This record gives sequence, structure tokens and C-alpha cells, in this order.
Amino acid sequence: MSFFRHRLLGLPVLAALITAASCSPSDDSATVTVPSPRPSVAELCRNLDRELPGKVDGLSREDPRPASALTAGWGSPAIILRCGVPRPVAMDDPEADGAEVNDVGWLLQKQGDGSFRFTTTLRLAYVEVTIPAGRTDHGVAPLVDLAPAVKKAIPKGIAD
Repeated sequence: MSFFRHRLLGLPVLAALITAASCSPSDDSATVTVPSPRPSVAELCRNLDRELPGKVDGLSREDPRPASALTAGWGSPAIILRCGVPRPVAMDDPEADGAEVNDVGWLLQKQGDGSFRFTTTLRLAYVEVTIPAGRTDHGVAPLVDLAPAVKKAIPKGIAD
């Protein structure tokens, strides 16, 4: 009798494993951490999401998981945009690298894996764009494509 009971107890576990395996995503879309800004910044980010282009650097929009109006992506490996991120500590460094692309200022941070992270400066929300190492050969071309949307949706100013 105890043998039968153990076999029955194992069935729900097996069923759960099969269900989890069948529900697991089979695509290779990126996953990101969704920022959690205060409500006024989140509203600016939702406005930005509506203005973002369908293509960046020739790559089609393929948003990362989990789905959020605060994140967007293009291509695979993806160029990732996150809106409403905290102010980067590197902005306190007077020696930090920066660039201005079509009237949008960006802090430039090269990452250890060869990717680049750009974060807007002098805007009421911080917008972060990460360009993976395999896509950095086009320089700031993605920022050229994103600048019109940022200018329209995120007003100039100093974010809190």
C-alpha cells in the first residue's frame, strides 16, 4: 500500500514538470529588469513608448520580457531601452564620457563585456540604452534613431 501511495504522490510533481516545460518560452527574446520610477516619470516613459520607432539601426522592434511600456528592444542580440532608471553614479564623475546626439545628451559607459550603456542627461527622466558588444560597430547610430522620440516625450530638465 505504501508503494502505491508514493507513486500517486509523484504524479502531481511529474504533471507540474511537464506543464512547466510546455509553458516555457521557446523564443530567444531578451529579458530585462523593468524600472520602477515614481508615477510622474512613469507617465513620461509611457509617452516615450508611444513615440519609439519601429526600427533602430535597421533592426525591427522586438520588446523584451516582461512586457512593459518602460522597456523596448530591437533585434537579437537586442538593443535595449529602459526608461525611468535611477540616476547613474557615474554622472557625478567630472571625467565621465558623454556625447550629444541630435540635441539629446548621453552619458557613455563601456561595460566589461564590450557592450555600451548610454543614459540620457538633462532630461526629466533617465533613459538607458544598452548596445550589445556585437552591435557596437555602428557607433551611436541607434541613438540617432532614438533621439527624436526622446526629445518629443522626455522634456529637458533635471530629473530627481
